[in-house]
Amino acid sequence: MRASWRSIAVVAALLGVALATAVVAVGLGNYPVAPGDVLAVLAGTNTSFDRVVVLEWRMPRLLMALLIGAALGVSGAIFQALTRNPLGSPDIIGINTGAYTGALAVLATVGGGYYAVAGGALAGGLVTAVAVYALSYRHGVAGYRLIVVGIAVSAVLNSVNQWIVIKLDLHTAVTAAVWQQGTLSGLSWAQVVPMTVCLTILTAALLILGPALPVLQLGDDAAGALGLRPDRARPAYLVVGVGLVALACAAAGPITFIALVAPQLARRLTASPGVALVPAAAMGAVLLLVGDVVAQQLLSDNELPVGVVTVSLGGCYLVYLLITQARHR
Repeated sequence: MRASWRSIAVVAALLGVALATAVVAVGLGNYPVAPGDVLAVLAGTNTSFDRVVVLEWRMPRLLMALLIGAALGVSGAIFQALTRNPLGSPDIIGINTGAYTGALAVLATVGGGYYAVAGGALAGGLVTAVAVYALSYRHGVAGYRLIVVGIAVSAVLNSVNQWIVIKLDLHTAVTAAVWQQGTLSGLSWAQVVPMTVCLTILTAALLILGPALPVLQLGDDAAGALGLRPDRARPAYLVVGVGLVALACAAAGPITFIALVAPQLARRLTASPGVALVPAAAMGAVLLLVGDVVAQQLLSDNELPVGVVTVSLGGCYLVYLLITQARHR
């Protein structure tokens, strides 16, 4: 019960941080809007030009940061539970890279379009996940073997991605190169609606699957002894996890390290012994929102892709995690 109440308190605190950051962030830019005016716009009492700036120009990007961050946080928690390893996030084992490969393949063949790119990203992520799982399977899947295979597959796919970008026309290649870093620039309400619908569907799928993920984290033998069929439950969670990564990749490119860091920070704050999907989602949303604010405000003249900020911060955390894992071994 203490852990449960602690989780509720942590999620509530993270939501409060997200709300406060959002009110401040939506007012930053070349046309500043004070937090009080932002709240007045949201309450409907401010009908000046501030309303256009807040609701039409900046709110979609803010909402997409929260939605994509939550999706990456949940996806990271799923993959870390399936691999039973804190390094088993989709960006480390190559799922992000595979989703980007699928999206690039669609761009190179049929052109752009949110739904086409999302479908390509989903297909690429699923194929990569199956390939990594199959290549690392030896009478079961060991966490470190899967991670090493995932890194190798990711390296191969990175070469494929570079080759595809070289073959694209100049305009599409430049767009793909910027998108590869992970950016929330240019997102509008046209992306918010399908993103929300797809996330709702995947969340419903997680609810239907029930509490099987913590059982899978115990290992196949223990899961079987508790009456769970790992060969059926694991592929279902795999599809949901890849779907979350594909949605994020299709909207903003392969934003890395949020899926690695968010579940670990959430687990430490909640002192949870197992999977913590809701805290991971809240932590992912806060991390990506804060990272996007830093990316916009760090350089006064140029806006950085948010992926540059998450890589910088996540890389430091990855070094810490590797040192910690080495000490435990």
